[in-house]
Amino acid sequence: MKVILTCEHAFNTIPPEYIKYFSGADQVLRTHRGFDLGAFNLFEKLSVLSDFAIYQKTGRLLIEVNRSLDHPQLYSEFTADLNDVEKEILLANYYFLYRNTVEEKIAEFLEEGEKVLHLSIHSFTPQLDGEVRNADVGLLFDPEKEQEKQVVNRLKSSLEQSSSYCIRFNYPYLGISDGFITWLRKKFPENYCGIELEVNQKFVKDNVMNEDLKQMIFNSIEQYLIDNK
Repeated sequence: MKVILTCEHAFNTIPPEYIKYFSGADQVLRTHRGFDLGAFNLFEKLSVLSDFAIYQKTGRLLIEVNRSLDHPQLYSEFTADLNDVEKEILLANYYFLYRNTVEEKIAEFLEEGEKVLHLSIHSFTPQLDGEVRNADVGLLFDPEKEQEKQVVNRLKSSLEQSSSYCIRFNYPYLGISDGFITWLRKKFPENYCGIELEVNQKFVKDNVMNEDLKQMIFNSIEQYLIDNK
């Protein structure tokens, strides 16, 4: 099994040539809308467990690489009014450049006869639209994929045995909602297993995730990989 690690919302960076479209957006860029706080810190911790790791260097408010081409949130309010040529440039330079790199690596591993476990690292805001999110860690997967069920069951069991954290399946989002992994499941229906790992941002301070929680997640994934060599 080959492990691919990705982080779609690692940073809120806006390239210099697009800064003019983000006037007055500094505060928004620093919130969960701009990037997944602490996700890159966890990604770095887990990267040694992977065979291939990649993160998106630009912010999701430029173009959302974790959405399909026809999704209404592909472009944010800051880029939605760009003309067709400008949007095509965004797609080529940021959207497809990132997604195609991941797809090509998956295809390469599969062609070599390997199975692929893809872990996509995210974090979520503790409260959204007045609702408190009732979970510490979310494991997002497709319930119809037997291998994905096996992976999340093992990870949840391991995390719960070593901590009192609240671990939930397909929360705060459904694992089959529109997203990059949902697309990859369709493109690679055999021997590809995609799991999204969502961690509550209440465990993040100054963009650094709680060390104990990071280590527990690391240990759980490492043990799964050891057991499934």
